[in-house]
Parts: sequence; structure tokens; C-alpha cells
Amino acid sequence: MIVFDKDTKNKLLELYRTRKIYLEGNLPKLIDAQDDTEFAEYLKTCINSDKENRRKRLEITKQIQTQNKDLIEAQAENDRIQEELRQTLIQVDTARHKALNDLDVLQKRTQFQLINLIVKISLIIIIGVGVTTTALYMVAMFAGKDTQIIGSTWSNMFGILLTNAFSIIGTIMGVKYASEKPSK
Repeated sequence: MIVFDKDTKNKLLELYRTRKIYLEGNLPKLIDAQDDTEFAEYLKTCINSDKENRRKRLEITKQIQTQNKDLIEAQAENDRIQEELRQTLIQVDTARHKALNDLDVLQKRTQFQLINLIVKISLIIIIGVGVTTTALYMVAMFAGKDTQIIGSTWSNMFGILLTNAFSIIGTIMGVKYASEKPSK
């Protein structure tokens, strides 16, 4: 046991009265009051105060540990949700690229079909006019009619038809190449 002199006891009591400062830890348990009831009461207050402070610190520690556990669980859940979000974004990006590719293929197919239809109709018209003009020219020749006007008309007609055919094909090819996206 530790024994304090009267002066030390008075200083400790004065510190308690003026500033509410106690001795803490296991030290008050080791001090002998030596029949000094006021100092014995002070030591008892110190021990009880220390127990209360330890109990409060323990509660706070338990509360902090519970909060830390909750925070760790929340962080794990947050990480899981972020990973799901990353995976979803990757899937959405893949689906977007696939949709854009499908749209591009559909546009090219539609464009190809339209060009094909224009070329067919143009060729039918050109061949039809050419066959009709040739038939008229042949009928006029076999009928013995003057074919000079029809011959020059027939020659001009074929020149115009060939020029128009190449013009149509050139325009279609120009539109096709102009509408293609430049490669990266």
C-alpha cells in the first residue's frame, strides 16, 4: 500500500474540489487512507469515477466497433453494387455496339436494294427504248421508207441512252461511296 503525507492528501483534495480532477487507473486502489475519512471518501469517489469512465469508454468502444462493422458491410455492399454496375455498363456498351452494327448492316442492305432497284429500272427503260427504236428503224427499213431521219435519231438515241446509263451508274456509285463512313 502507498501512504501519502498530509500535504499531498490536501493537494489532491483541493484539486478535486476546484477542478474536479480525480486520480485514475489502479493507483487509488493502492493508496491507504490511514483513518482519514475525507481522503477515504475521495479515494472511493476516484475508484467509482474510474469505473464509470471505463464503462463509458467500453460502451463507446463497442459502439464504434458496431459502427465499423456496419461500415465494412456497407462498403462490401457498395463494392458489390459497383461491380454489378460495371458489368451492366459493359453489357450495355456491347449491346450498343451490336445495335449500331446491326443498324449499319440494315442501312447498307436497304441502300444496296434501292440501288439495285434503280439500276434494274434504268436498264429496263434503256433496253426498252433501245429495242423500240431499233424495231421502228427495222420496220422503216423493211417497209422501204426513208430511214435517214430515223437512222440519225436511232444513233442519237443510243448515244443518249448510253450516256444516261453511265450517268445513272456513276451517280449511284458516287452516292454509295459518299455515304460510307471513313475507316479509322
